[in-house]
Amino acid sequence: MSAQASETVTIDVRGMVPRERHPLIFSKIDGLAAGETLRLINDHDPKPLYYQLMAERPGAIGWEYLEEGPEVWQVRMTKQ
Repeated sequence: MSAQASETVTIDVRGMVPRERHPLIFSKIDGLAAGETLRLINDHDPKPLYYQLMAERPGAIGWEYLEEGPEVWQVRMTKQ
């Protein structure tokens, strides 16, 4: 692995209680170093999470859909 390769953390929140999801995701994002990524696997479009991230951490996270439903959604979030 090269020195420029970034780490990817993957979390699957599909089986979690909804109220526990955002706190876990935010703690994982806060633990990332610049350039590291979090791959989120969810059972619905995580657009509300996107809006919360943009409000609470503007400019801190890049957001890219990897899979867009209808049953599984995956998003790559990269710490800026």
